[in-house]
Amino acid sequence: MKDLVASTDPGYSPVTAPSWFHRFAARYVQDERDLPFVYLLLQISLTMLPLAALLFVPAVTGAAWWVAAGLYFFLGTFYFKGPLGLMMHCTTHRPLFKKAHKWLNKYTTWVVGPLFGQTPETYFTHHMGMHHPENNLPDDESSTMFYQRDSAWGFLHYLGDFLVLGVVRLLGYLGRTRKFTLRFRAVRGELAYAAVVVGLAFINLPAALVVFLGPLLVTRIVMMLGNWSQHAFIDGNAPDNCYTNSATCINTAYNHKCWNDGYHISHHLRPALHWTEHPANFRQHVGEYAANDAVVFDGIHYLHIFAFLMLKRYDLLAKNFVNLGGRYGSDADVVALLRARTRRIARPALVAA
Repeated sequence: MKDLVASTDPGYSPVTAPSWFHRFAARYVQDERDLPFVYLLLQISLTMLPLAALLFVPAVTGAAWWVAAGLYFFLGTFYFKGPLGLMMHCTTHRPLFKKAHKWLNKYTTWVVGPLFGQTPETYFTHHMGMHHPENNLPDDESSTMFYQRDSAWGFLHYLGDFLVLGVVRLLGYLGRTRKFTLRFRAVRGELAYAAVVVGLAFINLPAALVVFLGPLLVTRIVMMLGNWSQHAFIDGNAPDNCYTNSATCINTAYNHKCWNDGYHISHHLRPALHWTEHPANFRQHVGEYAANDAVVFDGIHYLHIFAFLMLKRYDLLAKNFVNLGGRYGSDADVVALLRARTRRIARPALVAA
């Protein structure tokens, strides 16, 4: 176990001597604290877009093509994917650009996102239309409740179900709940993406696989891995309690790279809270976290949680567990808590009226 120590996670400090570009870009964004997103989009636009186009050029063949493909895969998977994916998460809740320039928000969704396996509109409709309203409860088609969450077989079942039926079930949910505008957006995005990829595959199949289909598969696996880890520890007696159906990761480099995504409990409690405010918000309400027996880790992030669960290394989870309010007397007590929180929760029985 660990005691709660000072935060090392990023907050916001106003720029004292802004550059000309900073001043220029600030005129377009809703919140100056989000200017790092603009810089990230520029980096991606100057690297990933040219590489994607290069892979479709007929004159680029042999070793040159493979070098470009390798660089594209490396940058897209290991360098930009995390920051871009979690930037999209932030801007899903708080659009990046002002209403007067809202068309610029489409650039991320329809141009940049597809290079990272994000089919247009699907993430938004899934996250805002279903996941947050349902809060990982039974009507959330991506809920982790009904799986043994320290089981590799359980995760493979969860992942396979999502890869095969995820979009279909999302559309079914949006129809059942009469969210027809969101359903239309999801269908439009999926069909547009499919049409573009199929068309480009006839032009250059290897390039289409590298630029679109490979990232699509990787992204959907990573997204489900993330959701599994974020919602791995659930109190079966209170699965609707945000404090006890999610986990928080503090003081980790991941929060610097991915915009404080480790603060998942506070994100579900206050979805519109700005990403720079989560560390302070957590500290202000730490007593409520302790009172609700929340699971908080220090120094590790969701990939660690996933690996430790698959290996059943509860000792390592307990080692990084933050003992808020001195609730637990030993690592063994923490292990017992975490094991209980990963147990599969039975689906509620349907009672005839």
